Amino acid sequence: MSFFKTARPFIIAGPCSAETKEQVMTVAEALAGMNVQLMRAGVWKPRTRPGAFEGNGAVALEWLREAKQQYNIPITIEVATPEHVEMALQNGVDVLWLGARTVVNPFQVQRLADALKGVDIPVMVKNPVSPDVDLWQGAIERMEKAGITQVAAIHRGFSGYAGAAGYRNQPNWPIPIELKRRKPDLCMIGDPSHITGDRNRVAEVAQKVLDMHFDGLMIETHPDPENAWSDAAQQVTPARLAQILAGLVVREENTHDMSGQEQLEYLRQLMDTLDAEIVDLVARRMELSGKIGAVKKGCNMTVFQPARWSEIVETRGARGAMQGLTPEFVTELYERIHHESIRIQLSVMADQPAKDSAATDSTK
Repeated sequence: MSFFKTARPFIIAGPCSAETKEQVMTVAEALAGMNVQLMRAGVWKPRTRPGAFEGNGAVALEWLREAKQQYNIPITIEVATPEHVEMALQNGVDVLWLGARTVVNPFQVQRLADALKGVDIPVMVKNPVSPDVDLWQGAIERMEKAGITQVAAIHRGFSGYAGAAGYRNQPNWPIPIELKRRKPDLCMIGDPSHITGDRNRVAEVAQKVLDMHFDGLMIETHPDPENAWSDAAQQVTPARLAQILAGLVVREENTHDMSGQEQLEYLRQLMDTLDAEIVDLVARRMELSGKIGAVKKGCNMTVFQPARWSEIVETRGARGAMQGLTPEFVTELYERIHHESIRIQLSVMADQPAKDSAATDSTK
């Protein structure tokens, strides 16, 4: 069984940074009395600007090793260089993770993969800061090709406008869902601390993560969050962590309730029928786009017409609102449809001969 499948949900907790030995031991003692499978702590901290606390390095590894021995709790840290990997292994770190800023760089990920060849240790890979499922998948596959047999993905959200939609990092749920579709056996762990950036929302998003059928959670935990040396706003106390864990509802993928299963199957059949109709309607719409492209070509008109696009957004958005759909969803949906329509019309423009070009020349 995968290390990350030993509990459901698999819980990882601990401070953003290993600040002092006393802090590390205090957290370890608290976590040892909970249903926590792995203690996390930042040893080397990649910071945006110089001068911020960048971790205690090697000395923090000694604290974590002692905490592991005294409280019998496995430990995990972030590694960003082959030297980090070597020092982590020397100090008995049980699980490694690659951070979001590292995952954006395939060269660096490969260096870490090379450093891990021949090492049997579980590795977690956080999503890159940008919403790029291929980049995330590529980092995971580099670990697998190095011989790492137990790999998990950590969804910590994606960088965007600060505070947009109330998140520190946008969850952009379709990205981890697509990764899970591509790699069904991959363990997926949610990081509500980094997604929210707000300790008051960690419980809410933690439940949403489990409702999305993720395998576990990583929650930053600190004995005195208000005075934490990094990411103070998103860390919770051990007592609050215990409350969050106790309040989580763990749902099943399937049900043994036959009446519920029959109702679900009936509704899914209706949905399948509607989906088929949607695909057919979109195909018909694209046929019209091709015809419109031919007319525009013949009339020497541009493919993209801003006024028409604005009209589509406004009218379809209003109709969607009447049906209880959000404007954001309708706009995003029609952006995809419009992009494909533009592509088809451009193709028609390129392939269709110019209208009566020879006859036009003869009349000059």
